[in-house]
Amino acid sequence: MSTVLSEQQSEQPSEDGRRKARVEGGTVTWACNPGFPPAAIFPFTPRERIGIRNLYEFQVLMFRPLYWLGREGRPEVNPELSLAYPPEWSEDGLSVTVTLKPWQWSNGEPICADNVMFWVNMMAVKGDRLGYYVPGYFPDNLLSYEKVAEDKVRFTFDEVYSKTWVEMNQLSLITPMPKAWDRTASGPARASYDVADIPAVYDYLVAENGEWTVEANHFRGGWAESPVWSVVNGPWRLKSYTVDGVVTFVPNDKYSGPNKPHLDEFRQVQNDTDELMYERLLAGPDAPDGIQIGYLPFGMGLTDDGEDPLADSYRLVPQDVFVVRYMPFNFDNDSTAARIYKHTYVRQALQMCLDQDRAIREIYHGNAYRMDGPVPPSPANPHVSPKQRKDPMPFDVDAARELLEAHGWDTSTLPAGCVQPGEVAGCAGEGVDIGDQLSFTIRYVEGKAALTRLLEMFREDAAKAGIELKLEPVYGSVMVAEDHSPDVPSKRLWEINTWNGGWSFYGHLTGEMLFRTGGGSNFGDYSDPKADELIDRTVHSDDPEAMYAYQDYIAEQVPTIWSPGFPNRMFEVAKNLHGIEPVNPYGLINPEDWYYVEK
Repeated sequence: MSTVLSEQQSEQPSEDGRRKARVEGGTVTWACNPGFPPAAIFPFTPRERIGIRNLYEFQVLMFRPLYWLGREGRPEVNPELSLAYPPEWSEDGLSVTVTLKPWQWSNGEPICADNVMFWVNMMAVKGDRLGYYVPGYFPDNLLSYEKVAEDKVRFTFDEVYSKTWVEMNQLSLITPMPKAWDRTASGPARASYDVADIPAVYDYLVAENGEWTVEANHFRGGWAESPVWSVVNGPWRLKSYTVDGVVTFVPNDKYSGPNKPHLDEFRQVQNDTDELMYERLLAGPDAPDGIQIGYLPFGMGLTDDGEDPLADSYRLVPQDVFVVRYMPFNFDNDSTAARIYKHTYVRQALQMCLDQDRAIREIYHGNAYRMDGPVPPSPANPHVSPKQRKDPMPFDVDAARELLEAHGWDTSTLPAGCVQPGEVAGCAGEGVDIGDQLSFTIRYVEGKAALTRLLEMFREDAAKAGIELKLEPVYGSVMVAEDHSPDVPSKRLWEINTWNGGWSFYGHLTGEMLFRTGGGSNFGDYSDPKADELIDRTVHSDDPEAMYAYQDYIAEQVPTIWSPGFPNRMFEVAKNLHGIEPVNPYGLINPEDWYYVEK
């Protein structure tokens, strides 16, 4: 329950235009998505824990990236909130110098060049354990990086790249790390200066985080008091983390940047299902267990006319962000199912069986849009190719069935069976034997009503084309740990999965992290030399034709099943809570901007 603790500070306009007094203090309780309590405080986060929940709604409140993306709702660098001044380029376009602002850590130490070098050294040695790392790109594409002053670092690249891409997709990856983290269990180290110390320091920091994929990670309860994680440079510090996933932040009184927090506390709470979260919303923001920011679950809540039943207590704020919705195939799998879907025509047939338009109408009540390739069409942007706007792959079960029959499948049974093996025209293709069946398992995060309905609809339509889809609900945090952790047996067992079908962009909408060979967030281990070549063009040039060619090829290859795009959440915000809008287009949140007004 929120409580206003101090006198009015200023006057703010209400929804009806009347002035209402702004107040300082109070607590905001935020209801999080089911299945994903924060599982990583160390911002050098691996692919199995990469995602909005850990990065954009938890870590960045305490540990700021070098460049902050999103400015007044626009997809651009925010120079006011960034730790560094705008990058300065050499005339030949190969070198860029970054100068840190004179800000400080919560322990009083300056944010300096050594903190940047610390991070880049860790990427140079442990890049394969960072979910944002892509082999061949940063820092592999550097000829050198060096500290040139206490507040300056210079990066020299091996080629001329797009300056937009370098700033938004390369330099923005850097999260400066404090001197307090440059240590091992036996004492201080010199990883900021010597990469030889990186392995031991990395192991120490991972140990202080707790094992990435252990759900019963007892270290979480000690994060707030940790001499490591209590050193922050963001506007918030962690006050507590309970075993049931309640996270409480309080202001960092040493924060150097603008927009100091107005609130006394910011709490994040867990709900096991959409239904439980909705019940708390129905009770209202002032109930004993009330929440001031929740979300309206898709598939429930809105009336047929689109009316919000919570409108008396909350206002609806769509969190529309750059996110591509999809269900990845696991290409690192030797099962019969994987040998079948490694053929493009099978993936295309599956895509043709997902009726996005019907889902948009019946499940998302019109608050969604088609996703036909790797570049999201919303928020509005100029990067979506003309082909994907006008001629996407259609929903067509008959065409899917005909495509399968033309490749040697008998679709008169469920699941369809291979009757024509072989690698020539009219046959099923390499690795497919006579009698093999079109049967695939989709693992998905439990507790999401809309996702469950989408998959049930998909299963029904796919069956009409002879494709059997078996649905397996799994607790979200467990699923991504089992399915996306490298070098574990479970990683090679799943076939198709969805954690609610999305990956959010932090930067320019290029595809190196998702679809380039070895990309840190290439969860299905997709690899295609032509895709790699087309992606490489997008990072060297801002020519829109390069972006169009990349996305048209990827859309046609269907390395993932594209599913309807929709706002990350339909926020329900207490009417007396202001400062939420405009929404950051990359999914980051700024609770330091939030404040109450008098009711």
